[in-house]
Amino acid sequence: MTELLIELLPGGMFLALIFGMFSGVPVAIMLMGISLIFSLAAIGLGETRLVHVTLLPSRIFTGTIENAVLVAAPMFIFMGILLEKTRLAEDLLVTLQRLLRVVPGGLALAVILMGTILAAATGIIGASVVMLTMMAVPTMVEKGYDKGLAAGTVASAGTLGILIPPSVMLVFMGDLLSVSLGRLFVAALVPGLLLSLMYILYIAIRSFFQPSVAPKLPQETVVPSNGNLFREALISVLAPLCLIVAVLGSILAGIATPTEASGVGVAAALLLGFARGRLQLDTLQDSMNGAVRSLGMLFFIFVGATSFAYIFRKVGGEHFIVDLAQSLPFGDWGLLIAMMLMIFVMGFFFDWIEITLIMLPIFAPIIKIMDLGGHVPPAEMIYWFAILVTVNLQTSFLTPPFGFALFYLKGAANDLLSMRDIYSGVIPFVLLQLFTLGAIIAFPGIAMWLPNLLLN
Repeated sequence: MTELLIELLPGGMFLALIFGMFSGVPVAIMLMGISLIFSLAAIGLGETRLVHVTLLPSRIFTGTIENAVLVAAPMFIFMGILLEKTRLAEDLLVTLQRLLRVVPGGLALAVILMGTILAAATGIIGASVVMLTMMAVPTMVEKGYDKGLAAGTVASAGTLGILIPPSVMLVFMGDLLSVSLGRLFVAALVPGLLLSLMYILYIAIRSFFQPSVAPKLPQETVVPSNGNLFREALISVLAPLCLIVAVLGSILAGIATPTEASGVGVAAALLLGFARGRLQLDTLQDSMNGAVRSLGMLFFIFVGATSFAYIFRKVGGEHFIVDLAQSLPFGDWGLLIAMMLMIFVMGFFFDWIEITLIMLPIFAPIIKIMDLGGHVPPAEMIYWFAILVTVNLQTSFLTPPFGFALFYLKGAANDLLSMRDIYSGVIPFVLLQLFTLGAIIAFPGIAMWLPNLLLN
């Protein structure tokens, strides 16, 4: 009887995780509670010893809190908030709108370009969506843009930072999968730019064939007050480009590791804010407070996920997942599609933090044993899979009922957009995300070409 109960421990823990995620209990507390219950059960059944469980605090502090790779997360978050508070991002959007004033869908295209540049400079999602909403949606609605197109454009542009490096999600993925963060950043660059290009093509084509959904702006409404559009464009675009060069340039050139590059990016953001005369003491304080609050939430969940992963391995969870995967009749290709489908469905209900911290440690052992018949070299499999997960999780921000970008958008737009406008507007962009995911599955070189070229 005892042996049977021991064999059921990993399966029971996995089922408890699934039910716990839908219980409404805060994720960090739910993970810690499951870890506590099953660690006590394992001790009682003789599957593990008390001394093993007492090592958990040491694992949390040495493996998570003191992790040098994770130092990049607070730095990138702080850098993104600085960019918002010093209004460097606002300058860029206004300039892009003026440059694209006579292009069909010019306002929407400016928002996508703005989101792409913001993503490459900061990697922050919530702040980007709120900022783009407050700056772009009132103008788009006032100028006669289709509300659905306005909503979908802003929501999708604001979430590009989850894929285009330096992405906070990639920082956590690099640690969870124990892979090179620099290589992961480089692998995500082309897929992120491809997704941005898909958005641009969709908006341009739709605006061309349906001019009523995205009318052109009269030239006189967007001329800068000083009349010198070239000078304004140069100054506005140069600031975020300096950040991109400071962060990605230092990584690609081999000058700095991703962790070091995050500090370089913060220094560049501080200098740029100071140079524009917008780095007051209260601005700096607000930026630091916002970064600390975001990090507190992230690391609380990270500690819970570390506890769950540690106990899950102690009760044989890793072998349970591998054996379960090998027993399924799908084959490795079917298993990959099943994992992608599971992540996509979970994105309807959970945030990327919960999905990555919980599911990646479970999926990682499966990826290591998969054989796709030479479609992807074994050494590249884990990086390719990480990019697939990241592109897949783009949809989690846009899919109802709990797409966080949708709530950020609605909260910032107030009565300008209804939830019906928002839900209908994001559908084409979700389909574009799934198309990009399918393209990367079919052509792994989209993700792996650049890191193989630069880092091998």
